[in-house]
Amino acid sequence: MPLLLPPSSPCAFCLYLSGQRPYTILDRNDVTALLVTYEQRGRGHVLVIPVHHRETILDLTAREQAAVMADVARATAAIVGAFDPEGVAVWQNNGIPAHQSVPHL
Repeated sequence: MPLLLPPSSPCAFCLYLSGQRPYTILDRNDVTALLVTYEQRGRGHVLVIPVHHRETILDLTAREQAAVMADVARATAAIVGAFDPEGVAVWQNNGIPAHQSVPHL
């Protein structure tokens, strides 16, 4: 059974990455981008996303898998360095029942 995903058009993350919608991009390379979210779900909330449109974690290439995880670790280190939190949450949602709201990993 396929995952039940939110509508894919238009993709807000793709619009941010293409400059069609304003957004703060902390860092970007040819594989991943780190974005500061407007809706902070915790101190230092940062998105790590693939640059190419991938709807779920199952759609990532091996190279994207490695790059996303490396950037998650890098973002976590930056958050810990900046905010000295007592804990850090890392999560990723796939499918509407798992609370995925944007169809881009």
